[in-house]
Parts: sequence; C-alpha cells; structure tokens
Amino acid sequence: ILPGTDRENAKSLLYKIEDAVSQYNAKLKEKARYISIAIGYGTRESLEENIRDAEKEAEEYMNKRKLLERNSYHHTILSSIMDTMYARSQETEQHAKRLANISKLIGERMNLSQEKMNELQLFAMLHDIGKVAIDDKILNKPGKLTEKEWSIMRKHSEIGYRITMASPELESIAEYILYHHERWDGKGYPSGLKGEETPLLSRILIFADAYDAMTVDRVYRKAMTKQEAIEEIRRNVGKQFDPGIFKIFNEIIQDIDF
Repeated sequence: ILPGTDRENAKSLLYKIEDAVSQYNAKLKEKARYISIAIGYGTRESLEENIRDAEKEAEEYMNKRKLLERNSYHHTILSSIMDTMYARSQETEQHAKRLANISKLIGERMNLSQEKMNELQLFAMLHDIGKVAIDDKILNKPGKLTEKEWSIMRKHSEIGYRITMASPELESIAEYILYHHERWDGKGYPSGLKGEETPLLSRILIFADAYDAMTVDRVYRKAMTKQEAIEEIRRNVGKQFDPGIFKIFNEIIQDIDF
C-alpha cells in the first residue's frame, strides 16, 4: 500500500501513526474511546520477492506489537502469564523490566532491527517462564541447591521453550528462551553451544541477567556494587560471556542508575 517506500520510511510512518494515537489517547477523559492499535510492516524490495512474504512479515510483526501494547487483549494474556511466573519464584516484574531495559540499550547500540528489538523485549520479560513448572521448594530455597535439585532447575529453559512453542505469538522467542543459559565457552546448558552457536538475543540477555542478579540483594547474599559486578563479568568474558557484546555492555552500563 506504500509504493516506492523503503523499510526505513515505512518504520518512520509506523512510529508517526503510533505517536498520533498516543497523543489522541492522552487527551481523552473517557476510557471507552481509547484507541488500542498495533501495526506491522513488511517490505518487498525487488520484483523477484513474493508480495505474500511481505504480508506475512507485516502480520508477524503486528502480532508481536499486540503483545507489547499495554492496553490490548493480547497484552492482558501476557500479563496473566507473567503474574503467574512472578508469584511462583523470587523473580519480580521489576527484574524483568530491568532486563528489558538493559537488553534494549545493548540492542540499540548493535543497530538491531525493530523486529529483533520487539523480540528482545518479549524474550526479556518471559525468559524464565519455564519456572512455572518447577517445584516451589526448589525455586525459593534460600540456600544452595543439591545436585538433584539443580538438575531439575536446569529444566526450566526447556520447559519455557515448550510453553512458548505452543503459542503462535510467542513461537519466535522460543529458541532464545531455550538457550539463555548457554555459555561462550560451551559449558552452559541445555545443549552446550559454543560461541556464536548461541543465538544473538540469548547472548545479549545473559549479560543483563547476570548483572541484575549480582546487583540485587538475595536471601543468601548482599548485592554487589555496580563496579564489582562489572569486574566479575569482565573476569568471565570469553568463558560465560561474548567478548564482542561485553564492550557494548561495559559502555552502556556506566550510565544506568538502576
């Protein structure tokens, strides 16, 4: 519907429409007149490309944005899933939001596409969804886990993968959830992937998750300072963490106050 329009101009128009709707909603006093909108775009850049593929891309993009639109029905379902997850474990909504914010800053610095940025936000919010199936005694145990308990806990990434694969709206982030405990040196789980075998978004979240875990008080230990956490991560670059992403992480984390 936009002949001669490239991907960047289509994205710009999408943002303009969303901004106009937000400004309209901000002026409303009656919630019944509130407009909830989710837009997606797909681009055919040559005549050889199939227009149906562009339509499919636009629909998939729109479905992801429905999940992120706070006032949509889809977001209500997403929030319900997340509330269940938070009620079951020590993870909180604030933790998920911090992860989403840190991951977003890294993604922006890496010039990820808007589609990948949306996936990154969803993934950050739902990366531990598999914990809904883990026993409360293991999830909330204040001390160290036994080897048997740790074996059960490690299953949460595979459970999360199966849960998200069962939902068409969440299927695109399933693989990221499956691999968000892999390591750069191949000593992670569940598959022992090494280096760039682990999906990029999973490698990004590993930084945010580790940093947030270190800088928040736990029942069994006090929080580290920002610099202590950065140094601990630095010591594990090339082992747990991607060396290339660390450079970006180290730059952006200095300006974060949370």
